[in-house]
Amino acid sequence: MHDRLKGFREFYPEDMVNRKAVFNSIENTISSYGFREIGTPSLERTQLYVDKSGSEIVDHLYSFQDQGGRDIALTPELTPTVARMVALRGKSLPKPIKWFSTRPFWRYEQVQQGRFREFYQTNVDIFGSSSPSADAEIIVCAAHILSNLGLDEDDFIFLVSHRSLLSGLLESFSPDVDLSAAIRAIDKKDKIDSQLYATLLSDSNFPSNSIDDLNDILSLTDLSEIAEFAHNESMQSAIQNLEEIFNIVSQTVAEKHCSISLKTARGLDYYTGSIFECFDASGEVHRSIFGGGRYDNLINDLGGPSTPAVGFAFGDATLEKLLMRAGTWPNKNLKTDYYVIQVGDTHESAIQLAHALRDRGNIVETDVSGRKFTSQLNYSNSINTETVIIVGERDLKENKITIKKMSTGEELQVSLDDFPGDYDSPTYDDFAPTTS
Repeated sequence: MHDRLKGFREFYPEDMVNRKAVFNSIENTISSYGFREIGTPSLERTQLYVDKSGSEIVDHLYSFQDQGGRDIALTPELTPTVARMVALRGKSLPKPIKWFSTRPFWRYEQVQQGRFREFYQTNVDIFGSSSPSADAEIIVCAAHILSNLGLDEDDFIFLVSHRSLLSGLLESFSPDVDLSAAIRAIDKKDKIDSQLYATLLSDSNFPSNSIDDLNDILSLTDLSEIAEFAHNESMQSAIQNLEEIFNIVSQTVAEKHCSISLKTARGLDYYTGSIFECFDASGEVHRSIFGGGRYDNLINDLGGPSTPAVGFAFGDATLEKLLMRAGTWPNKNLKTDYYVIQVGDTHESAIQLAHALRDRGNIVETDVSGRKFTSQLNYSNSINTETVIIVGERDLKENKITIKKMSTGEELQVSLDDFPGDYDSPTYDDFAPTTS
């Protein structure tokens, strides 16, 4: 018996029916905004990720040399691939470009609760628009996804900020601060103890005697109050940008879910404008559910044309935790619409009948194991069959079949010429005699 690899999951049919329901809901919502699905490769050249994140990233990749001597890696994220795709055909594509995908990714990292080495992630991006309307649509689409999954305003919250606000605020305390390091420290603020947080800020050259003052400003949630600390044009522009985004969001399903939070930092260096994270409002799920923002320079940095971009991504494991906590994770049972039982030499007729029902969009099984009647009936019950069709040799001689309603055990014979008739999904009740 072989064990599965650590950090990799497997899903049995009873798990997949519920995961599929969630993914279908997510993708239907995203598609309703005009986003188009793309497909991307599972392997890329390792250098693509080194160019984006530095050589240390290799330690966190499933990277190897293929038989052609190329250094390649299983894709740990989508952004570099999509950036390459936009760079390749961006000039010929109508703007804005609105793409999404749901697919697996792989990272060689420490396995812990809610984090796996193989995980499924949905990515949603808009390329080619610098308008705050694009930022707002990304946030609204994300909120709409959760609303359509059965969550309400007490279940989740979006914390929104702007990278220029945070950068300008840090620089107002010291022009020598290492912005990337300081932003990463702020991003971890609520996840680590205060002493480690202070150490990380100090290591970024942020003045230690100003940490309390910084924390006071970071706790502000009103844009008009935050505007008082907008010391330069970049910060003032960021305030205006957030006001425009919130004006649009206020007219949508996302209105009750969005709040300003300067502590929302998004530790990735490539963000250039608005940023947001979605959290479980109850606090029971500690990890971010969604995360995203504007990254106008990334495609250019990866060798493509200058292209404004904004988007978000979320993984399946954390979203499942939120839906479980809120009681909205689907609880679907596997079912079979029809099981066609063969009695005697009726294989050809049973197969024809099964195909006729499948052609009308039904889930249909028939015997593939040479079982006796009782075993076929027991199996049909085990797979939660709604209707059993019995095709027997003697009945066929009279051009008849038997319909059995599994929930009650009722059954009746009907003419084969009348079945399935004009019904897409004929049942016992459709043929049962009516009583006056």
